[in-house]
Amino acid sequence: MGLCRCLRFVSSADVVVEELPWGPHEWLVRDDLTENRALTAVRVTMPPGQAHRFHRHPEMEELLYVVSGRAQQWVGRESRVLGPGDVAHVPTDEVHGTYNDFDAPVVFVAVLSPARCDGPMLVDVSDDEPWRSLRPPP
Repeated sequence: MGLCRCLRFVSSADVVVEELPWGPHEWLVRDDLTENRALTAVRVTMPPGQAHRFHRHPEMEELLYVVSGRAQQWVGRESRVLGPGDVAHVPTDEVHGTYNDFDAPVVFVAVLSPARCDGPMLVDVSDDEPWRSLRPPP
């Protein structure tokens, strides 16, 4: 990340937008915005048919809060359809994935902790078994 502006209040004009294959990410709390040590927060708008395929965060736990729309959320081998107001908790290093199998975008906020890690932030396992068999690539 870049040089911290150390904001105490993050306005919509301050949000850093990153375009990723599974939808735009609006970074609300991260190194270059706030003096964060314990958490990072991002709002994701995932279009219909998109997914953040099975992955894990070796040093981070995650909370996903659905603002609008619906998504099939996997945590380990367990899956649920989440809608507005629903939350999924992903323990550290647990495989998980978010799939928008519906006709409308899903908007969710992901909060990850801690904010920094020594190793890779994300490890993609979507082509590994048993995950590949649970949700084959489109």
